Amino acid sequence: MEQTIAGRLAAVRASIAQAAQSCGRSPEEITLVAATKTQTDDTIRQAIAAGVTVCGENRVQEFTAHLAAGAYEGARVHFIGHLQTNKVKYVVGHVELIHSVSSEKLLLAIQHQAEKLGIVQDILLEVNQAGEASKDGFSPSQVLPAARLAAELANVRLRGLMCIPPPSTGPGKNLPYFTNLAQLAVDIRQEIGDNKADIVYLSMGMSDDYQDAVRAGATHVRVGTALFGPRPPVPTNLGREF
Repeated sequence: MEQTIAGRLAAVRASIAQAAQSCGRSPEEITLVAATKTQTDDTIRQAIAAGVTVCGENRVQEFTAHLAAGAYEGARVHFIGHLQTNKVKYVVGHVELIHSVSSEKLLLAIQHQAEKLGIVQDILLEVNQAGEASKDGFSPSQVLPAARLAAELANVRLRGLMCIPPPSTGPGKNLPYFTNLAQLAVDIRQEIGDNKADIVYLSMGMSDDYQDAVRAGATHVRVGTALFGPRPPVPTNLGREF
């Protein structure tokens, strides 16, 4: 297939559909989040023109620059990367969903900013299942208390869980992490009262392992390299410094 964004997008969607159908799911249940880390405004526009409907940003500085340039026009935007509490104001209210809420401190900062804006911000709790020191996130035992806290916050709506497992070393290698996250979400829904019907999202799976994630129940897969090819260097003309 021609190595254009449109060609890669068609291939990824076909692969998602195949994985979904292999386990009795509808491909429409899975949202493809195009991970636009280090991509240019023009590349993002090309992706949206090709049919991308959701862009996922990792860095606040890149996100604000693309937003100011109108690069996301025609698509929804999610924040999928590490978010510091002092940068919450640049993200809350500007994205549909924050995938990477990794601490109670960050959760409360999002609540505070959403309250100031008079909105309800949709979020996912990030789970560090492998206990990797290099990654953020709640341990599996910390997720239920965090979910209970989120349920008490008027300006935050918990929609589900997210994970970034260790780099995949081959087909099926990360499947246990995905199935464990899916079960953790089930356990949380059983324990949470008022908004358990909202907790329906599982953000898991990237370019190397999204098919396994779909088979385990992913509702959102975050795909970058498989859509855009090798990641370019970080842009140097991002404008505002944080």
